[in-house]
Amino acid sequence: MLMLIGDLPAAEHSGPEGRRAIAAPLATRSLILDGAAIGDYMVVVGERGHILVSRDAGTSWTQADVPTRATLTGVSLHDGSLGWAVGHDAVILRTIDAGLTWQTVYAAPDEERPLLDVWFENAEHGIAVGAYGYFLETRDGGDTWQSRRIIDDDPHLNQIAAASSSRLYIAAEAGRIYRSEDAGEHWTALPSPYEGSFFGTLPLDPQSVYLFGLRGHLFRSDDAGAHWRTVDTQTESMLTNGLVLDEGEVVFTGMGGALLMGNDGDDNLRLFQRRDRQAIAGALPAGGGVFVVFGEFGVERTSTDLLAPLQ
Repeated sequence: MLMLIGDLPAAEHSGPEGRRAIAAPLATRSLILDGAAIGDYMVVVGERGHILVSRDAGTSWTQADVPTRATLTGVSLHDGSLGWAVGHDAVILRTIDAGLTWQTVYAAPDEERPLLDVWFENAEHGIAVGAYGYFLETRDGGDTWQSRRIIDDDPHLNQIAAASSSRLYIAAEAGRIYRSEDAGEHWTALPSPYEGSFFGTLPLDPQSVYLFGLRGHLFRSDDAGAHWRTVDTQTESMLTNGLVLDEGEVVFTGMGGALLMGNDGDDNLRLFQRRDRQAIAGALPAGGGVFVVFGEFGVERTSTDLLAPLQ
C-alpha cells in the first residue's frame, strides 16, 4: 500500500522510528521528495529514511547515516554544517556535520500526522508544518519543540516559505494560503484564487510571490498575496515545487515529468517534460543552465536540452 504526500506517492514507512536507514547502493534511484542547496552543497531526502549529500552540485552523492526508516518529506539547511529534515512519524532530524550523520530531535509516531516541510529563520528558530494543521516550533535549535494551532480548523499545511526574515507563507489544502508578518508568531488567511489544494509558494522578493498547486494552477501576486493573477502553464499536471536559477529564471516542477521555465516577470513559460513521464518533486540550481531534479526516478542533473519541449 502506498501513502500520499502532497499527492506524490511515497513508500509507507517500514516500522518504528528507531530503526536506522539501510545503506542502499541504488539510493540515488529511490523516491526523493525534497532538497536544499547552498552553492554546490546539496542535501536531498526521501523514502525509507534516505538522505543523500553532494558537495559537487549533484555530480556525485553520498548516503548519510540516518536513525529512521520513515519517509522524509522536507529539508532545510542553515549553513555548510547545520541542517534539519522532517517526515512521517512526525520525525525531525538534525545534522551538525554537513549532512553525513543525523540525530533524532523529535518524533511522535503515535499521532499519525506526518510533517511535510521545515523552515529555519536562523540557527535557533524554526517551524515544521504538516498534515491536519500540524505546526511545531522551536526556539533552541531543535532541542525542544512546541505544538501550536495557527488556525481554527485542520487543513494539511503542505509547505512553508520565506519572502524575507519576517514574511512567511504557508501553502495548504482546499485553496488555503496563509501569511505571517512576524516570522510565524501570527498568521492571516489570504484571499484565494482557487479552491483546490496548493503545494507551495515561490517568493521572489518581499512583495512578489508565485502560488502553485493542483491541475497545473499557477498564480502570481505582486502585493504580497492581496491579489492574484493567473499564469498560463499549458498543463494540467499538478505542480510540486519551484525555484529561481542563478540566471534569474524561474522553474516549476510537476507530476507527469512536467517542468516549466521562464524569466522572472514574464508569464510566458516554456513547458518541458521528462521523456519517461516520471513525476518531478523538485529541483535545485546547479549553475550554468544546469539543475538537479529529483522525484520518482531518484536524483539527477539535467538541463532543458535533455528534456522534451512541448511548445
